[in-house]
Amino acid sequence: MVSGTPSDEELDLWARVFTMARKGDTERLAAYVDAGIPANLTNDRGDTLVMLASYHGHAETVTALLARGADPDRVNDRGQSPLAGAVFKDEPEVVKALVAGGADPRAGTPSAVEAATMFGNTGLLALLQR
Repeated sequence: MVSGTPSDEELDLWARVFTMARKGDTERLAAYVDAGIPANLTNDRGDTLVMLASYHGHAETVTALLARGADPDRVNDRGQSPLAGAVFKDEPEVVKALVAGGADPRAGTPSAVEAATMFGNTGLLALLQR
């Protein structure tokens, strides 16, 4: 957590890092995290880098962030987990990466299990119940 008001330079850097997560720019994003950007950095909606990478279908980026200490179950301001976001977007490779990284299929509101059930996605439900 950063105290005080962030500088324009910090805001610009964070915006670039969030864009890397959305676009799946794994190598560059991992380098920034390795250099000190928090793996659990959140935006103004509480979305973490893992949430953004998950929602946009970037399993490799998710795996890299989890390997650097990102929390797979950190929910955003709406109570949504990265795993539920991946289920909502029907991203089986991201679901696999999150489950392998220790994500809880019952975390968040709705949970990933609830989302898969709601959408009748038996394939993802099977991945969540392993």
